[in-house]
Amino acid sequence: MAGKVLIYGGTGGIGAATARLLRGRGTDLHLVGRNPERLAALAAELGATFTVGDVLEAELFARVAEASGGGLTGLVYAVGTLQLRPLQRLKEEDFLRDFRTNALGAALAVQAALPGLMQAPGAASVVLFSSVAVQQGFPMHASLGMAKGAVSGLTLALAAELAPKIRVNAIAPSLTRTPLSSGLVSSEPIAASLAALHPLQRLGLPEDMAALAAFLLSPEAGWITGQILGVDGGRSTLRTKA
Repeated sequence: MAGKVLIYGGTGGIGAATARLLRGRGTDLHLVGRNPERLAALAAELGATFTVGDVLEAELFARVAEASGGGLTGLVYAVGTLQLRPLQRLKEEDFLRDFRTNALGAALAVQAALPGLMQAPGAASVVLFSSVAVQQGFPMHASLGMAKGAVSGLTLALAAELAPKIRVNAIAPSLTRTPLSSGLVSSEPIAASLAALHPLQRLGLPEDMAALAAFLLSPEAGWITGQILGVDGGRSTLRTKA
């Protein structure tokens, strides 16, 4: 798959897996991440350009838009948080950080990249990340569910506004084995009990999300926009026990 794709969260589990898959298909990449050493190493491995920065920095998006250049065929915003606390322990700054990182950051990333995406020879593609927790209610997910629910709403609004020139879709994972979730799944007994909640009896892998992201970015998905697609082992829709 030719073209150039901009990936926010390039050194995260899902972002890095997506980058490697796309590079293997001949896609040029511009990666964005917070860790300078990891980002530089991955960029060198993949022959990618990169920008170091945190999505909480207001000026980051303009810097990335300038550095990544025009002619973008896709954008992946694979940045997220996993703050699980009961409502009474959440502070205003917790809600604001989750919202800013997940939803506002996604909106600003797309906004800044619009000139580059509009130069794509065909319809460009944007892939955002929601969560199974938007469709299913889970305890201790008030802040995360609110922020990811905003991403789902943003996906639909942008898909309507930017059609037909830019397609916008979101992936809604269940719990996935990434560095972000390492605190939850470091204990194998706990990981096994969490996996058992899914009809397919395992946790997600970054490659599961990367495979769908790469498809949504490709011409083969050219008639898909405005969709929130669950990659969740069946957890959002299936119950295998009465």
